[in-house]
Amino acid sequence: MDTRTLIRTRFTSSTTADEVLRDIDLTGVRAIVTGASSGLGIETARALTAAGAEVTLAVRNTTAGDAVAETIGKSTGGIRPRVVRIDLADRATVTRFVEAWDSPLHLLINNAGVVTGGLERTREGWELQFATNHLGHFALATGLHHALARGAADRDGTRIVSVSSTAHMRSGIDFDDLHFERRSYEPQIAYAQSKTANSLFAVEATRLWSADGIVANAVNPGGIATGLQRNFTPEQKASLDAAEAAGVFTYKTVEQGAATSIVAAVAPEFAHSGGHYLDDAQEAYTVPNDADLAQHPHGVKEWALDPATARRLWTVSTNLLRV
Repeated sequence: MDTRTLIRTRFTSSTTADEVLRDIDLTGVRAIVTGASSGLGIETARALTAAGAEVTLAVRNTTAGDAVAETIGKSTGGIRPRVVRIDLADRATVTRFVEAWDSPLHLLINNAGVVTGGLERTREGWELQFATNHLGHFALATGLHHALARGAADRDGTRIVSVSSTAHMRSGIDFDDLHFERRSYEPQIAYAQSKTANSLFAVEATRLWSADGIVANAVNPGGIATGLQRNFTPEQKASLDAAEAAGVFTYKTVEQGAATSIVAAVAPEFAHSGGHYLDDAQEAYTVPNDADLAQHPHGVKEWALDPATARRLWTVSTNLLRV
């Protein structure tokens, strides 16, 4: 069990994104929110915009993104986010996005995610959940490293928020079969592996980039009913219902779910401290890899924060994207 002094904030599981941002002025802050055309991403982008940030909605469906931007603009008195297309499973669109970005960046929120009901692959043959949830965000963040470093020079540091999940507790990283080429495919295990990867990214990004003023933290937003569940099979839905019944999570509102991302993005406690996993607006305690999820729903497993695993995943991810 973790015996370190964990980072604490004044916020709780019921805090909303707007409450975190109360009295905070983000004028001049340039932010990117991926997956900002639905669910958690919309609320995260809306709250940041309302606080004065210049937000870019990085979305696959720009028609949906434009509708969200219009709604946000009306709710914030005319401040309308930009909308730019990106498909995290398509390396060409990630490259175009990065090449088109020509200004300092102060906040990157890697929020987008996909859940599949069965095995799907990208054109490279990569398993889709790992490719989208981890590799796409990895390519985006590394491609924007220079912009983040420029942003850090502007504002005494920049931050990356990597949205993970309690699901990470179901699986570490299987380096011998990342893309389920030999083992039987289990969508929940594939999703779990991608969420562990999201946390490990924050660990290694902070180690490599903190000297540039960039820190990254992973967050678990909690149980939220969003479009992420639209592709669930009956088995996945039954598993989710069982987890709720066992007390693994209690559903939050979208406003409450976005709060932990916003804490990682703006709270002074995490301004220069990265490589952490946040749950309910606090740094989570670490549990052994064999810990039971139902007994530790607000913990983080060792495999999601292990520095050696994080370094190995970074190397593997870099090599995959070179092919």
